[in-house]
Parts: sequence; structure tokens; C-alpha cells
Amino acid sequence: MTQAPREIWLVGIGTGSPSHITLEGVNALRAAALILVPRKGTGKDDLAEIRHRIIAECGSQARILHFDYPERDPALPYQERVERWHDEIAHRWQSTIAGAKIDGPVALLVWGDPSLYDSTLRIAARLRPEPRVRVVPGITAIQALTAAHKIPLNTVNGSVHVTTGRRLRTLGMPANETSVVVMLDGLCSFQELDPVELHIWWGAYLGSEKQILIEGPLDEVRKGIVQTRTEARARHGWIMDCYLLRRV
Repeated sequence: MTQAPREIWLVGIGTGSPSHITLEGVNALRAAALILVPRKGTGKDDLAEIRHRIIAECGSQARILHFDYPERDPALPYQERVERWHDEIAHRWQSTIAGAKIDGPVALLVWGDPSLYDSTLRIAARLRPEPRVRVVPGITAIQALTAAHKIPLNTVNGSVHVTTGRRLRTLGMPANETSVVVMLDGLCSFQELDPVELHIWWGAYLGSEKQILIEGPLDEVRKGIVQTRTEARARHGWIMDCYLLRRV
């Protein structure tokens, strides 16, 4: 196995807006020796372009190298599929870094947040020898969503449940929760819920010039969200979105 870098820096970039990176993140990108930028396939070139724009606006002089994201094998059970996918991403990181022959910190720009529904930390732990990892948080997708809709995340004295579309489809709306944030939901799982007394705040491309916001009673706006999401994904080749459900 090729040698891993001694330090990996995971820098949160929020939902892709240059304004979502913190001053600590800016300084980290300026101090990095190498920045890895993923290429995620046809129709998703602007995901790499956004990262390049953030790097340029930060004034970083680090060397930039690309690696191609592998595809997940849909024939495998979900857990095994994800494990093998993470193994392959780690291998591509390590091969790309070894080829660069750079002695210094290696940074990656992480969409959303490195610690919230993101597997970058798990992938970094697969490198051998395991490097020192530094996490630089940015604005999270959840913060961007509630700020865009001008709402608080929780109700008075209320808790917040954060989950995925997969779990929402499997388990439904948690019975004892008033506010539920749903991430990673490409299938619009809210369609399968009983919409009575549920309100939704949905957002895509948060913080960017492409930003789309829809909110309202779930039974009134769910079809519109599905249609809008489908059209936006077709138009841009990719979409990143999340939403908040609340009992009212």
C-alpha cells in the first residue's frame, strides 16, 4: 500500500457557498500543501468548479489534484455496498497523494459538515498509517436551511431529531418528536408520510445563486417539491437538498 500523508485536514464548506467557510477554514486552505478535489462524473462538473472557486477566493497556493469518485455497487446489500465504496475512496485518496510526493498537510473541502452525515472521517480512518486528522467545521446544511427560511430549528422547549431519507421511509415520522430534519433523501420520502398536521421547509442549493425554497403544509406542497426537485436535478445534473418537518 502506498504511504498515507501525516496530516489530513477536513474543511467544511457548508452547502458550497464561499461565504459558508469560516476564517479558520480559509487559513487551513492557505496553509495546506495539497488539496484533493473529487470529480463525481458526467453532469456534475460544477461541484468541482465550486470547490475551485472557494480555493481561489481563499487565496490558497496549494497544489490541487483531482481523483475520480467510484460508483457504489447496487447489487450489494446496503451496508456492504457502503463499506466497499469507502474502501475504494480511501485507496484513491492514498494513491493520488502518494503520486504527488508532497510533504505537508493534505486538505479536502467537505460539503455540509465533516461531522454530520458525512463519511469523510470514516474514509480518513482507513488510510495506513492512519494520519493525524484535523476537522474544520463550516456552516452546516441545517443552519443554511433554517437561515434561508428564517425559522428557528426547534420549538420552545422542543428537541430536534436528525435522520436520513432511508430511515424516514423505514421508520416513519418519529412518534415523540416535533421537529425532524431529513438529510440524504433522493427519493422524497416525505411522500410516504401521513401529511396531516405536518409542515415542511425544503431547500436546495442553499446559499447559492441556484437556491430554491419551498415551504407549507405537507399535503399542499409535496407534489410541487417533487416536481421542482426533478426539474432542478435535470437542469443542473445534480442536486443537494434537505428539509425540516414539523408537527403543527
